[in-house]
Amino acid sequence: MPLAALACVLIGAATPAAGPPVLVTEAVITAPVDSVWAAFATDRGLESWMAPHATIDLRIGGAMRTVYDPKGHLGDPSTIENAVLAYEPLRMLAIRVSNAPTGFPFPNAIKAMWTVIYFEPV
Repeated sequence: MPLAALACVLIGAATPAAGPPVLVTEAVITAPVDSVWAAFATDRGLESWMAPHATIDLRIGGAMRTVYDPKGHLGDPSTIENAVLAYEPLRMLAIRVSNAPTGFPFPNAIKAMWTVIYFEPV
């Protein structure tokens, strides 16, 4: 089991003429890959670091839902919902915002964006 995992996040947005711009963020996390995967791919994992209220239905077409307000609850107007586009256990998770929270300032832009997260031992 590796001592560290690399989580590489690619965020892309389709633009008609110029091709898709991509933002790449990388982080080395001192933990085994299966632990880092669990932090993204399980309800308990998401709630351990991302948001106080989170759930994921890890299947193609499933939903990752998060609420960042500790006083909120899943399903309230502040819920962010991502659709699971693709995944390969312990290797890759691809999601896209399917429902932005009420008041999100860029509702049209978010519709053209997706996120791909790669998990690699280092």
